[in-house]
Amino acid sequence: MPKKTAASLAANRSALSHRIGYALRNPGRIAPYMRRSVRDRWLSFKHRDHVAYYRAVMASDTSRNPEAAVGSQTHDRWLALGEMQFTYLAEHGLKPSHRMLDIGCGNLRAGWRFIEYLDAGNYYGIDISPDILISAKRTLTRYNLQERLPHLTITQDLKLDFLPEAHFDVIHAHSVFSHSPIEVIEECFAHVGRILAPGGFFDFTFDRTEGAEHQVLREDFYYRTETLLALAGKHGLTARFMEDWEKRPHGQSKIRIYSPGYSPAAG
Repeated sequence: MPKKTAASLAANRSALSHRIGYALRNPGRIAPYMRRSVRDRWLSFKHRDHVAYYRAVMASDTSRNPEAAVGSQTHDRWLALGEMQFTYLAEHGLKPSHRMLDIGCGNLRAGWRFIEYLDAGNYYGIDISPDILISAKRTLTRYNLQERLPHLTITQDLKLDFLPEAHFDVIHAHSVFSHSPIEVIEECFAHVGRILAPGGFFDFTFDRTEGAEHQVLREDFYYRTETLLALAGKHGLTARFMEDWEKRPHGQSKIRIYSPGYSPAAG
């Protein structure tokens, strides 16, 4: 994963000059990009709603390679990214007794490690894609985790209204908001405080920019840190940028949101 630099954080990946420069530096990626562009134009025409559109993207990607569909081009990378997510939360206080919600659980790249670690029944994974959830069930079988009784549920939005109040100690969303327009993120912020248990927290990653906020092909969204911190504050949530995550070999950044009435100083 390329290291974040001032130049990369300021880059507008939707700009024509950036795309031409990237193509000249990476000629082997021109054909895949063109195929993706054509596909996305067709899916955008068919699905005006973002959730329906991205569900179609995941169906297309999962049919070819479920691990690549969640952003891992090799099985070793799939394992490494899952381990990195698990290790980080374990180092930040995740306990077997905690009840965890994994938003955008995918095919359990990190989820199978959480399921193995948490007490039986304490893992709840949701995703918008039925195709990737079928792959998630295969992952459960591969790692013999049936007796851990995880919950895997499809969802249409992030209102989280089907989940109980003050229930989850840890909520996790890895590589979800990097594919979400701001209205989807705000929908989550408007409701996530209701389901966080006292003293709980919500970690999410995002594609960070220090330049103009932008998107690429309706799939990749780049936000400034202060935009997301302010949006959390608008909904009465305390949030902070997680500096120590930046040391990990991952291209995204991380923010933590705390349960209402709780702050880092209090804990």
